[in-house]
Amino acid sequence: MLEDRTTAVSPGTPWPAVYPKGYAVVDVETTGLARDDRIISAAVYRLDERGEVEDHWYTLVNPERDPGPVWIHGLTSETLEGAPLFTDIAEEFSARLDGRVLVAHNAVFDWQMIAREYARARREAPVRQRLCTIALAKELALPLPNHKLETLAAHFGVVQRRAHHALDDARVLAEAFRPSLRAAAAGNVRLPLLECRPLTEWSDTPRIGTQASAGNGGNGGYGGYRPGGWRPSRKRPACPYPNPGRYEDGRPLRQGMRVAFSGDTSVERELLEDRAVEAGLHVSTSISRLTSLLVTNDPDSGTSKVLKARQFGTPVVDEAAFGQLLRDVAPAAEK
Repeated sequence: MLEDRTTAVSPGTPWPAVYPKGYAVVDVETTGLARDDRIISAAVYRLDERGEVEDHWYTLVNPERDPGPVWIHGLTSETLEGAPLFTDIAEEFSARLDGRVLVAHNAVFDWQMIAREYARARREAPVRQRLCTIALAKELALPLPNHKLETLAAHFGVVQRRAHHALDDARVLAEAFRPSLRAAAAGNVRLPLLECRPLTEWSDTPRIGTQASAGNGGNGGYGGYRPGGWRPSRKRPACPYPNPGRYEDGRPLRQGMRVAFSGDTSVERELLEDRAVEAGLHVSTSISRLTSLLVTNDPDSGTSKVLKARQFGTPVVDEAAFGQLLRDVAPAAEK
């Protein structure tokens, strides 16, 4: 029996009307983390508006390539050889997602992988919003030493049986999400919902030695994308947290800090920006005296952002350091 370690919602407490009416808790295992990597298994737990399980679904997927890190997910080429292709399961997957908020641990990654698979299949995933359980844990200020799935599971007394197995990871997340959702409802906490923007085109022809336009987030030089494959850069919702000031070396980032990016990144720019937003940071397109941090892999490039960062004394870190900092962003200071 799962023990709720958060505030329970009493029977007489009204459920927030603004909360979604249903959720699809998703986990996908993949051949890797890059743009051309593929989904090799997927699981979905469908939950009602209060987080109760309605049903679950699991499938293997033939990636039509090497399965990647078998030592992590345990799925060999022989296991996947007779599995359906993504095009074969796309309709069933859609039925599981349709009309629901996609919930995942580090949801931007799962969403990006799903969006790419649907684009390859010349279809569109029926998902309009996602909710990251890492972001929700931070909204609830859960006393976690880190934000790994196993840590969140242990906090709520959920037992993991097969880590990195999509079906068990989805089960674990569904069981941890339910008490989190109830705690949010009891405290009338804003759910950290983000928009899902589908990938509308896909090409298997690599783009080599070209630069994408600024509207595509500076994602040049990566295979698998056509110019215009991503919709133009969108206007993000305002950051709900006040700016706490500059980043200080050796200390964590804090929600509300303004972050800007300059130059090429190994992880696609839009993915990095989404991760920053989900962590509670304010993504800025320019540098000013209010900018907390500039992320660039080439601090000696002499770009306008780098020059302005020097002028204003804005701290600069590379992409790898920023990725580490994103793992443990401190909650916003209380007003």
